[in-house]
Order: sequence, then structure tokens, then C-alpha cells
Amino acid sequence: MIRLLSEDELGKNRETLDVNEVPPSYQKAFDEIISDTNQALMVMEIDGKVIGTCHLTYMPSLTFQGSKRMNIEAVRVDQTLRNQKIGERMIKEAIKMAKENHCKIVQLTTNKKRIAAKRFYERLGFEATHEGMKLYC
Repeated sequence: MIRLLSEDELGKNRETLDVNEVPPSYQKAFDEIISDTNQALMVMEIDGKVIGTCHLTYMPSLTFQGSKRMNIEAVRVDQTLRNQKIGERMIKEAIKMAKENHCKIVQLTTNKKRIAAKRFYERLGFEATHEGMKLYC
């Protein structure tokens, strides 16, 4: 059995996966995402090996004169390939996609404990303008 664990402190107890037996919930989520035209999964590869991913959601909005916004979620880069601008390339491509789809806002959240991630997003032009709140069900 091969077990993959999230490499960061916050995700290690949240995303544990036996690659020989993927829970049906992952497949169901994947199927729902790929069937929804307002969703996109970005995958970066080198020689057929996945090195980075992120989940993009286009959201029609009644604010900003009925414009759309893009939400960026689940940004992941292979731990062994960090600091090679892979994440930067993904985020810049996501921003380009948002503009091409007439989005007025690109938004994301990052945990307050992820100080380096916050610096990374700020370097790419994101601003911490709101206080996010979540309720886990």
C-alpha cells in the first residue's frame, strides 16, 4: 500500500490517501468539477508527472455591476520543486484566464498560519482586504 500525506502541517490530517484505493468522495468531487463549466482544474506536468495543481471557480456575482469573479483554491506544488516559479506560473495563468473570462476580481484565501503563502500571494499583487470566515459542517 502506498500512502500519500499532505506535506504541510495544516493539511496532513485532512488529506490522507491510499493511492491503491481512492475514496469515492474524491471521484464524485472530480466528476462534479469537470462537468461544471464554471469550474476548471489546472495541472502542471513535467514529463507526464504532475508537479502542480489548482482549482479555479468562475462565480457570477450580483456585485460589481453583475460581473464575474474567479476563486482560486487548492494550490499545490510538488514539495521537491518549490522555489522554481511553478506556483507563480500557475497563478499568473489563472489571472490571465480570469481576464479572458471577463472576471473583475480574482480572490483566494490562505490560512493565517501560512505566512510564506501570504507573502507569495502579496508579491503577485493580491491584497488582504477582507477577514475571511468559515464554518465547517
